[in-house]
Parts: sequence; structure tokens; C-alpha cells
Amino acid sequence: MPNNGLYQQYNANVQASMTQHTLQYMGWYEAAVVLYILAAAVFVGYWFFRSNAVLGAAIAISIGGLGCQAVSLGLRAAYGHHVPWNDLYGSLSVVSFWAVLLFLIFGSRFKLWYAGPLVLGFTDALLAYARGWNKGLEPLVPSLQSPWILIHVPIVLASYAAFLIGFATSILYLLKKWDEDRTARVAGSSVGAAVAAQSEAIGRPGWLSWLDMLPASSRLDVISYRVIAVGEILLTAGIILGGIWAHMAWGSYWQWDPKETAALVSWLIYASYLHLHTRPSMRGTKAAWLSIVGFVSILFCYFGVNIWISGLHSYK
Repeated sequence: MPNNGLYQQYNANVQASMTQHTLQYMGWYEAAVVLYILAAAVFVGYWFFRSNAVLGAAIAISIGGLGCQAVSLGLRAAYGHHVPWNDLYGSLSVVSFWAVLLFLIFGSRFKLWYAGPLVLGFTDALLAYARGWNKGLEPLVPSLQSPWILIHVPIVLASYAAFLIGFATSILYLLKKWDEDRTARVAGSSVGAAVAAQSEAIGRPGWLSWLDMLPASSRLDVISYRVIAVGEILLTAGIILGGIWAHMAWGSYWQWDPKETAALVSWLIYASYLHLHTRPSMRGTKAAWLSIVGFVSILFCYFGVNIWISGLHSYK
């Protein structure tokens, strides 16, 4: 006759161990949240002080947060015995990880450190929001027990992260273009007079003096295009890989599931952005607004569909 007391004690020990493991990876998660918001604040300091020491500190703190996230995700994978992006908490954590990693890469390549406050601030908000969706360590549901989860999901999440950075640079473009146009209106046709004029004299608030450190709006437009192009390539690969996984799991490459449809709409918006950007008349302000619309569609694809609409990809 089985000893129910022993079974109950065993289950209690297992539950206590899982709880302890959850606390461990969440501790590193909390450290990342704190470091990212601190990095965003230091990047704001870089806007005003424009010091290499301040920039170096902001980058170092960002790398520290990235390291904490890597440990957190690694512990969750080790304790859960499966990929850590099996739920909304995990996928949001991976999006945040990719966003900071890609920002560091693009920052080094394109010198877009001035986007740090927007990228790190938005990323930290996503990561903090993920906390409410943490369910601890749970077994992987049968539908996700496939090698394709190792490839398809991280690539799609990386595309979201690239679009987040493109969203940030598009906002900065609009601010810079507004500042350039206002300066031109005040100073007339003389470029020299526009440069020599004081910010207060041409009607710009002193707290917007950091706009001077941004490159020309035309340069920001090109940077946004390049970042978004990377995101579109990743999203294309993710959709193709998802179709292959769907065919193997459900016998069809495309189910017209709400998530698939929303992803297709986002892909079409960004494909339109890349195509229209080849036309000079569509570059600049129009392209920036289309980039912002594209990122709104990504947010709907990610949150609206996953949370509020039932489907094969829903977290409901």
C-alpha cells in the first residue's frame, strides 16, 4: 500500500525546489530591469554632457544588464529543461535581450548611441511588464515540443527588436527634422545664420539642446532604413520557418491564424516601407511615419493577438 505521506512530502520538496529555482532566475531578471533603467538615465546624461566617459558608463551598464538577462534566461532553461521563451514572460525577456544586443551592435556600427534613452527605456518597460506574466517553471506543452522552436521563435523576436530600434530612430528623425525646419524658417535661407543662431533666439526650449548632437535628419533616415531592413529580413526568415513548422505539425504551411495574419500585415507594411524608400518623394517624414505605423502593427501582432484574440499562438 503506497505511503501517501511520502508522496506528499516528495511533491512538497519538488515544489519548494522549483520555487527556489524561480527566485534565482528572477533575481537576475530584477537586476537587469534595474540596470536597463539606469543605463537609460545615463544615456540621457550623455545627451546633455556629451562626454565619452558618460557614454562609456552607459554602454557598460547596458552590457551588465545584458549579462544579467543572459544568466536569467540560462537558469530558466536549465531548471525548466526546455527553451526559456515558451510563454509571454520568456518571449518578452528574449525580445528585450535582442533589443539591447542589437542596439549595442548597431550603436557600434552606426554610432547611434543618441538613441539609447528611447531604446533602453522602451526595452525596460517591456521587460518590467513581462514580470506579471511569469508563471514560474512549467513543462513545455506538447505543441511546442519541436526543434523548430529553437529557430523560428528567436528569429521572429529578433525582428521585433530590430523594429523597436527603427521605431526609436524614426521618432528621433521627426524631432530632428522639426528642429531643422524651424531653424530654417527663423534664419531664412542663410545656412550660416541658422548655425550661428542661439537656441533660445530661434525659439527652441533649452531642454531640447540635445537635438544638436543628433546627426542630420537625412542621416537618421538612412540609419532607420538600414535597421528596418535587418528587421524585415529576420521577419521574412521567421515567417518562412514558421510555415515549415506549421506544415510539419498541422499539415499546412498557412492556417490564416490571427497571429499569422497579423504577422503578414506587419511584413507588408515594412515591405512597403523598404520599397517606397527607393523613391525620393517618399523618404524622410513619410517613411518615418510609416515606420511608426509598422511598429504599432508589431505591438498589435505581439500583444493584441497573443493576449486578447484566441488562436493557435494565443497565450490566453
